Amino acid sequence: MYAVIRIGASQERVSVGQSVRIDLRKEAEGSEISFEPVLVVDGDKVLAGPALKGAIVTATITGFEKGKKINGLTYKAKAIQRRHWGHRQKYSTVEITKISTK
Repeated sequence: MYAVIRIGASQERVSVGQSVRIDLRKEAEGSEISFEPVLVVDGDKVLAGPALKGAIVTATITGFEKGKKINGLTYKAKAIQRRHWGHRQKYSTVEITKISTK
């Protein structure tokens, strides 16, 4: 059994026991969060649209991590205009504990 869930602006295919890296959440480590699935596949049975009313994917936050550092530079020739900038995205790691359909 697996489900496709919407996390922010992206979708992710998940199954029970899988760890997924999502955008940073404010909840503490060890707390449970839930997602509404877009699609659930259980063997030959596929649920989508109105058939998913009441379906929930439950996950536990297992930790936090940082992504790769991105460095940037803007430069304008002959104007002595330079600007360095950097960004490092923060993520929450969650483990899928349960996929339930009603």
